[in-house]
Formats: sequence, C-alpha cells, structure tokens
Amino acid sequence: MPPSTPTLRQQRLGAELRKLREHAGLTSSAAAELLGVKQAQISSIEAGRYAVSADRVRTFARAYSCADPALVDALAAMTGGRTRGWWDEYREHLPVGLIDLAELEHYATELRAALVIHIPALLQTTEHARALFKEAVPPLRPYEIEHRLSHRIKRQGVLHRQNPPPYTAVIHECAFHMGYGGPATVRAQLRHLLDMSELDRVTVRIIPMGSGSFPGNGQSIDYLSGDVPQLDTVQLDTHHGCEFLDGAAQLEKYRSVLEGMEVKAFKPADSRDLLHRLIQTI
Repeated sequence: MPPSTPTLRQQRLGAELRKLREHAGLTSSAAAELLGVKQAQISSIEAGRYAVSADRVRTFARAYSCADPALVDALAAMTGGRTRGWWDEYREHLPVGLIDLAELEHYATELRAALVIHIPALLQTTEHARALFKEAVPPLRPYEIEHRLSHRIKRQGVLHRQNPPPYTAVIHECAFHMGYGGPATVRAQLRHLLDMSELDRVTVRIIPMGSGSFPGNGQSIDYLSGDVPQLDTVQLDTHHGCEFLDGAAQLEKYRSVLEGMEVKAFKPADSRDLLHRLIQTI
C-alpha cells in the first residue's frame, strides 16, 4: 500500500522522475505504455504516493533515455518504503515542514546555513531556542514549546553522529547583539558556538559589523546538499513556516547568495577570536 502522506523526500523522488519523463518528451500515458504499467501508477509514483524500488527507478531512467548515471544512482538511493526516523514521533505535534526538514538534514551530504539576526538552529542552546519559541506568533502553549525544543535538540544530533555531513554556518555579528534570553543565555550561546566551531566538520564564520551590504541580508537560509547537485534543497524560514525550493534556477541563485555572504565573513580562526572578545563584553 502506498503511504497516505508522502514525505517531502518521497515527493522529490517522484518529481525528479517526472522531470526525466518530461525531458524525454513522453506523456504519462505514453510512459505507462512503454513501461507496461497503468497510467495511474505513473501518476502515483510521480506524486510520491507509491513506493518504488531502485530497480524500477533504473528501468524508468533507461526508458526515459537518462544519460546521467550519477543522478540515476542518487535517485535509486532514495527509493524504498517509508523508513521511520526519529522525526516521525513528532508528526502529530509539529508542522509538517519541521518534520521534512529533519529528514532532509539526516540524508544531506553537506549542510550550509546563513543568518543575520539569529543563530542557526543546529547551533542553538536549549535556552536560546526556548527564548525564541516564547516569541512565536501566535503564542505557543508550554507543551508546544517543549515539543519544538525537543525536536530542535534532536536535529542537532546530525552534527554529532558518526561521519556527520560537513556543516558551514555564516552568521552576521548583529545576531550576537539581539540579547535573546538575557545576558546569561547570550554568554552561554556564544561559548557553545565556540565549542561547536572546534568540531572537525563544523565551520563557523562571522560577518562583522561594518562589513557593508551583501546578498541575502535579512534572510535565513539553509542549504541541504543531495548526492548530486540536482537534488539539493533550499529551506527558507518564513512567518508561515518552512519554505522549500529545489528549482535549478533557485538553487543556483542561493548558491551565489551563500558564496557572496562567505566573501564578507571572517575566516574561521578570526571568527573564533571575535567570539572570544564578545564573550568578554557581556
């Protein structure tokens, strides 16, 4: 039986298969005839509602004359039935976008984040995150805050597991002057950033005050790399929840934005020096 609610990852697999079919100039009915299946099955697979095997993906790719073996391998790796992850226990308690984001982070090959007035979620302390959740609109009930805190801390496990993906966070210095949670919380958050920046696969770079304008200012960006660039995803924080982008032009745009922000940022060692100085002033 197909899953009743496909995850964003399953939907992405289906969407990529649809792109291959359309690139081949085939309608869904023509593809169904070529593959010896019903048109409804093609539609269900492309909508992510129907589990598909790696062998079936390769069969589809051959029928669609896909000449990109790396992409085919990456799509085949996304197949199979629903595998429950730790994030599924939150499915009844949190917006679906947060569940999808945790799943994407789990499978990403590289993670990048860029923020101006906030600390990246994967680098936040519990008290810093709690202070942010208390300012949510509309207000969150106490148990809703606890669900979100627990989910956020578990998301951070992606940076501590065996063979974690490389993670680069670019943060504007003004984020450290926002005062979320008060001086003690800010001080603890800065120390935590220092500790995290010492991990082998975590890079923290700070854009200093007075650096001037740069692309993407004012926007929080998460860039999640797939096995091949075509399967990358951008996540933007908005007032109405998570927004996910995966169009080729969108991905190229945000890669350029991130590169532009990194040009303005201190190198990792200089960023750590700045964090040390900031701690002394709080």
